[in-house]
Amino acid sequence: MKLIFHKDAKFEFKESINYYHEINAALGLDFIAEVKKSLNQIKAHPTAWIILGGNIRRALVNRFPYSVLYKTNSKQIYIIAIMNLHRKPDYWKERLDS
Repeated sequence: MKLIFHKDAKFEFKESINYYHEINAALGLDFIAEVKKSLNQIKAHPTAWIILGGNIRRALVNRFPYSVLYKTNSKQIYIIAIMNLHRKPDYWKERLDS
């Protein structure tokens, strides 16, 4: 299955990488690696993660307070958000229409 990112999900991923990189370059690289591990796990087992509602699922990112929110169809995995768990929890719902 192919991963497709919502444009805002790409932006928040890059923004989070920059945040951790400013703290420590190695921490930024660790964040990238952990998110990629989560994405690979989602690709390998797209239906294994908790359902938030409808077809929206959430996979937690190890070591960091983030999760990957996504939905699937038969051909692709659509990444809705790389969500900071300390942020307003429903901010991403407006992305479902775009």
